[in-house]
Amino acid sequence: MRYLLKNGTVVSAEQSVQADVLIEGEKIIGVGKGLDENGAEVIDVSGKLLFPGFIDGHTHFDLEVAGTVTADDFETGTRAAIAGGTTLVIDYASQDKGGHTLKEGLEKWHRKADGKCSCDYSFHMSVVEWNEETEKEIEDMISEGITSFKLYMTYPAMIVNDSDLYKIIKKLNECGCFAGVHCENAGVIDALIAEAKKEGRTGPENHPLVRPDTMEAEAVHRLLAIAGEAKAPVMIVHLTNRKAFEEVMRARMNGQKVYAETCPQYLLLDDSVYSRPDFEGAKYVCAPPIRKKEDQDCLWKALANGEIQTVATDQCSFTMEQKRLGKDDFTKIPGGLPGVQTRGTLLYTYGVRTGKITKEQMCGLLSENAARLYGVYPRKGVIRQGSDADIVVFDPEKESVISAKTHLYNTDNNPYEGFALHGDIEQVFLRGQQVVQDGKVIREKTGTYIKRGKNQLY
Repeated sequence: MRYLLKNGTVVSAEQSVQADVLIEGEKIIGVGKGLDENGAEVIDVSGKLLFPGFIDGHTHFDLEVAGTVTADDFETGTRAAIAGGTTLVIDYASQDKGGHTLKEGLEKWHRKADGKCSCDYSFHMSVVEWNEETEKEIEDMISEGITSFKLYMTYPAMIVNDSDLYKIIKKLNECGCFAGVHCENAGVIDALIAEAKKEGRTGPENHPLVRPDTMEAEAVHRLLAIAGEAKAPVMIVHLTNRKAFEEVMRARMNGQKVYAETCPQYLLLDDSVYSRPDFEGAKYVCAPPIRKKEDQDCLWKALANGEIQTVATDQCSFTMEQKRLGKDDFTKIPGGLPGVQTRGTLLYTYGVRTGKITKEQMCGLLSENAARLYGVYPRKGVIRQGSDADIVVFDPEKESVISAKTHLYNTDNNPYEGFALHGDIEQVFLRGQQVVQDGKVIREKTGTYIKRGKNQLY
């Protein structure tokens, strides 16, 4: 199939230009003016922005959490993702504790995802146990196209100690890979939780109090001290606050290579949401928690200055019935929020239109930087001859309001309920197939597994 997208504005991380885009099969075969229309279906995209397909480098579909399973599996989650212009998600496969291998974890996640995805997909690998066999498996993972890994400094089922943290990130660096790390001080959080329970504080308003910004910043500091000793790059995932960000900047000033990711919830919500009545605060329970308005301001400035490289979602959705598992104990509320359907429209509405970032920066944050960081550039992340025809046709003027009644998540709640949007996804092409038309998903389960190369981002 040939498509010619005419009269649009092609956006990259560097510039925006008026140009036509010619698609043949799965690839872009031309970008410019006066392209050959012969045999092509011509689509007039006048007034529209053409973004490279968005890449979400942090999702959790079909994940067991707190005695339940996320409301969205790979089928429903990737359907919402493609509707939101995301053409590639990178989910987290995981090794299980108790002598299990990375290979077993990867096979498990392939069973969850294969044949079900409406966008392309790949995996990071979470390492939760480190031994000689696990170390040998790193090269096996690389051969399977997994070149980024995940480490946790919290959660009993996932946490690795500082000794293993050092060994793992050093080994990954030797292999040309890196780890994204969830940074929180597990020990102090446990102590704060115990204090809250002793005092009879059981509601969701306590969630941000027992996981304070200082304990995220402490863990970031400790990780970066360890990474400095290992002479290895690392990534801070879902960075939430100024104190943690300052630790990142301090390490960079000392010559360390540190990448950082944040999420829409940390840019657009503040910790007052946890005090909403009738247990509504449970909707917003995630880790690390949503912070304060001044932290939002810090993160927006960091995005504008190129100091945070990507905006992902940490998609991890639950129904309110699932959230009520913690009705009498906030620590049992399954943590996570949906986000894949609205990441682009929120960033455009509240970032680009307000002047906090440019549309070119938005392209970098959602597409190009992630493509480089996760080893799929220039196959993905850019509208260029030879690249996959992953294209988002974005209407910068269409208005709508976010509602759980109309979203595609398998949930009865949305953290951005009532948020007005100015800008919307009109069409999406996935490897040359039109999969979204007039904002509706018209083709499902056309996604394929993407083997990734190594990091290309500075």
